[in-house]
Amino acid sequence: MADEKNEPSGFKVVDRRGFTSEGSRREENPSEVRKVEPRPAAERPARPPVIEPEETEIPEEPSGFETLVSYLSTTTMFQLGLIAGPGGERIPADMPNAQRTIDLLQVLQEKTQGNLTPNESRLLDDVLYELRMTFVELQKRQARKG
Repeated sequence: MADEKNEPSGFKVVDRRGFTSEGSRREENPSEVRKVEPRPAAERPARPPVIEPEETEIPEEPSGFETLVSYLSTTTMFQLGLIAGPGGERIPADMPNAQRTIDLLQVLQEKTQGNLTPNESRLLDDVLYELRMTFVELQKRQARKG
């Protein structure tokens, strides 16, 4: 095994980051710039067909605090098995990840305390309350079944 590490591997590692470890801009070294020659058409792999998405109009809403809380609460409901999957199938509950997402909402509440509008604060309080109560109820149901 030790002999294998001393043999050349056939590839070279090049640092292509734009800045040095000291934070100054790195100058490009022309010897490190790799030129890519196009392959002949016969050697190119066939490209998969491009599927154009349907034109659907998504209402433009600001990505603000309410959107974040809504996203996290919807994720939690999905993890709790309360929202059907994309095909309408029932998704089993994932209680550990649901608990983690509820904990994230609590961290968000703690870190933004005093910096929210009354409506934002009330929204976060209500969402956390509902998710916690639902989580506890589902845990009770699972304990009765198991």
